[in-house]
Amino acid sequence: MKTFIKKITGITAREDKLREEAKREHAVREETANRTPEETRRAALELEKVAATKAGEAWVAVLDTQVNPDNIKNGFFELDWNNEFIEQLLDAGYSGESNEQIVDSWFRTIVSQMLQEEGETSTDRDMGYINVVPIDKGKSSVS
Repeated sequence: MKTFIKKITGITAREDKLREEAKREHAVREETANRTPEETRRAALELEKVAATKAGEAWVAVLDTQVNPDNIKNGFFELDWNNEFIEQLLDAGYSGESNEQIVDSWFRTIVSQMLQEEGETSTDRDMGYINVVPIDKGKSSVS
């Protein structure tokens, strides 16, 4: 009888979801044990993302930053985010046909604000362009 009540009230499905989240978190922790410092850092960021998503909080992080040694004006940022971050950006008025375009619009705003704080604009500098390349679900390379 107890199982039947849990099933019809949806408690069983919620319990199953919590068990799956716990398994994923445990798997990430186990994988961390034999990793390089960079792999450990990325695993820690993944745990942060899982925790934020579980709590229903927006999350975004820079996974990597690279500069082209042959041309210092070129480089990239690799970003990761959760769906709650996309929802927050949509609520703030950002738009795009994909999550990558929405994040790109936000990233451009951040860059413009940083330049304005320094009393400059993007036309004041000999700059390239911002290019967003989707890597995986919820991840992009911004260069």
